[in-house]
Amino acid sequence: MSRMGTAGAATLVSLVVLGLSAPTAAFAEAGGPEAPRVVCGTDGTTGLAVSAGSAGDCGAALRVAGAYTKAGLREGGAVTVVSSDGTVWHCQERQGDPNPYQECVDTTDTARHVTLTS
Repeated sequence: MSRMGTAGAATLVSLVVLGLSAPTAAFAEAGGPEAPRVVCGTDGTTGLAVSAGSAGDCGAALRVAGAYTKAGLREGGAVTVVSSDGTVWHCQERQGDPNPYQECVDTTDTARHVTLTS
């Protein structure tokens, strides 16, 4: 491979690696969360993917997911109340298509959602 080809390949690999380390946009499937979401990472306890409305909410989303899984995920739609960073969140299982997912909603700003999906 020529010197220019090697440098170009190295740059491409660097860009791909950088792209994988940043939060990525994910769009809801039918029956799932309705707004475009940003995948923030995974919950350390369950391994479920954690998503938020924007990359700026990722830190909070991961903390809310951790509080929810620590409280114990409830099946069948039972609401679990968790507190994270001084904010109260209502969390529960929701029916997706085809799989259910977990969702937490900020009680003071219902536009803020955190989702946990497999």
